[in-house]
Amino acid sequence: MIEINNLSKTFKTADDTIEALKNVSLSIEDGDIFGIIGMSGAGKSTLVRCINMLERPSEGSVIMDGVDLGKLSDKELRAARREITMIFQGFNLLMQRNCLKNVCFPLELAGMSKPAARARALELLDTVGLKGKENAYPAQLSGGQQQRVAIARALATSPKVLLCDEATSALDPTTTNSILELIRDINEKLGITVIIITHQMSVVESICRHVAILDSGEVAEVGEVGEVFSHPKTPAAKKLVFPEGGSEAIAACEGQYFIRVVFNGAETTGKPLIASMAQQEGLVANIFYASTRSIGEKVYGSMLLSFESRDAAQKACVFLKDNDGVLAEEVNRQ
Repeated sequence: MIEINNLSKTFKTADDTIEALKNVSLSIEDGDIFGIIGMSGAGKSTLVRCINMLERPSEGSVIMDGVDLGKLSDKELRAARREITMIFQGFNLLMQRNCLKNVCFPLELAGMSKPAARARALELLDTVGLKGKENAYPAQLSGGQQQRVAIARALATSPKVLLCDEATSALDPTTTNSILELIRDINEKLGITVIIITHQMSVVESICRHVAILDSGEVAEVGEVGEVFSHPKTPAAKKLVFPEGGSEAIAACEGQYFIRVVFNGAETTGKPLIASMAQQEGLVANIFYASTRSIGEKVYGSMLLSFESRDAAQKACVFLKDNDGVLAEEVNRQ
């Protein structure tokens, strides 16, 4: 378990002091996939660098399995970092080394023999779907393949925690989905705790079980993804979760009654859900806003629907909530 307690981080510049993090407290259970999301400048990357002590917190603590990482000696911290590995947006591969040697690198640093390191690296390249690419250099690989090498390298020391700092931001949507599927598979098979730093709502929706929303260095909301995304409470959370179709737009629509529908892993079907509602219940909705995507056979995202009567809106909520992976609630126009 990772416990972040009252963590703050300030940076001093020539002219000012910047508070990047302010009293951040989070608990991340073993084996979880935990998302940390926020707008640019919210403090996400600073937080992930504090978790593995690449940045020393100004105040507070990071405790992993009962050990306060901030109190470890440099030698002890280097050993601890073998259990807390990291992948980045820019892959950070050694361009002069082929795939095999990139994955071998942390094993060699840990003192493993070359034959043992080679065997382990080949096994990991197979795990991430790059069997046969061991002699290829990073420049010969696609972005998605490079990130797979980075993941294999991160897994080399059998870590307990994998930190992903905007790891899919440089990838196209299809490649992003394949990398997220790989991370989910690794989490399930190896039981590794995954912490994902991202500004992409789709990443959190598709893979994370819990999420914390950062706003100006503070935790605005934290909880299960389905709960936070369906019932955001703070302005920061609402801005992230529902960037369009917000309260101001709703308030301008007199005589309309709104519900928000959140798809959190609903099964895709051959018949659209909104069309089924109209046919079966006679409830005709105007789609005020929609942002949904299919990942595999699951649907994620949200819709804002309007109705001409509150009774119709309430009946629509009842109908929609009867479907697994679908959350629906009335939206206050104020």
